[in-house]
Amino acid sequence: MGVSSRLPQAKATSSRPLSPQARGREMAAVGKKLWTELGSVRRAAAELSASYPDVPSLQAFRYAAGLSQDQAAERYNQVTGHQTSLGGTSINAWETWARGRGQGSPPSLSSVLILCAAYGRGPLGAAEEYVSPSELIAEAYERLPIEDQLSLKQFTAQNKGPSETTREQSNTISTRQESATAPEGIVSQVGGEFDLAVPTVEYGNSTIMVFSLPNPYPGQLLDLTWETFGFGIERLSRQIKNVGKRLDVDVCFGVNEAGLVMATFLASSRFSRCKIGYLRCSKIRDGIDLDDASHFPDARDAPTILICDFEVKHADVVGFLTHQVRARYPNAELYFAVFGAMTKGRDLKVGSFDELTGAKIMRAADFAAIFIAATMSPPGIEPPLELR
Repeated sequence: MGVSSRLPQAKATSSRPLSPQARGREMAAVGKKLWTELGSVRRAAAELSASYPDVPSLQAFRYAAGLSQDQAAERYNQVTGHQTSLGGTSINAWETWARGRGQGSPPSLSSVLILCAAYGRGPLGAAEEYVSPSELIAEAYERLPIEDQLSLKQFTAQNKGPSETTREQSNTISTRQESATAPEGIVSQVGGEFDLAVPTVEYGNSTIMVFSLPNPYPGQLLDLTWETFGFGIERLSRQIKNVGKRLDVDVCFGVNEAGLVMATFLASSRFSRCKIGYLRCSKIRDGIDLDDASHFPDARDAPTILICDFEVKHADVVGFLTHQVRARYPNAELYFAVFGAMTKGRDLKVGSFDELTGAKIMRAADFAAIFIAATMSPPGIEPPLELR
């Protein structure tokens, strides 16, 4: 049983609904319990955000630190060496603003950075965990004043703080690459990481971190391990989290079996177990067609849809699929998540989105935003168990 499935729902009775103060105390207790189990404010906040869609990241991090609004204000003042006298009403105003209902007021960039340090100390006030300002206000980024958006983007680029998981993976990769005699000859498949600017939502974060998949056997498909496959899905999840707004998806479509696995994980971890669709492609003489096994769930008018595909090469599969989806869901807002994108040249560390083989195809599909886990070289990559 996962951590999310164990989270309690806010308690209330029909005669006496739970007050905001009581719910806040309960959620702070839940956050502290998660922190105890996971050992990380960031991971606890991610669990809370996934399980309680109405809780913005700014508030989820406070709960993950086990703090009330007044306690958060006190922690804020501690971080500044008591050179400030912030009160709980300011914390409340910022969190109200983060919920996006036209009320409250945004924190300044300096206040965001102080909150990162305050919440990074954890429930006991003794930890030193790095909290990214982009994660702290993930879904509210685009509502910041444009000056703060630009400053935050520059700050994030200059002060990237890897998560504990990323640090562990980086250390593992470095160790394996330095040793040619790793256990059983296993060498990490993940190559170098780099930033790539991709099409995204208006005022959103266009820069994503992508990793390369170097192929030691040119001309052959690169068979991915489950470790690499999972790492790529986690990378897509993080990109979605930091797109610049809370992305509430109604239907998560998977293209063939590999895409369906991706959609299942993302729907569960990032979109509160939204509906899952299935696009099964069948090859025909002049291209592809949709198999009768494809599934199109019911959805509201003008839904938000994420399409998950394992790889993008030369063929315009994406264009065909988006046409089919838009025909069934008029006025839908489409997003696209792909595990591997093929590059035009041999260098997998591309300098721009247009150096990808499928760049024109993806642009023509008119996605609201695009997420890419990795770059690859011809002939491509093969998912674990040869999922088709």
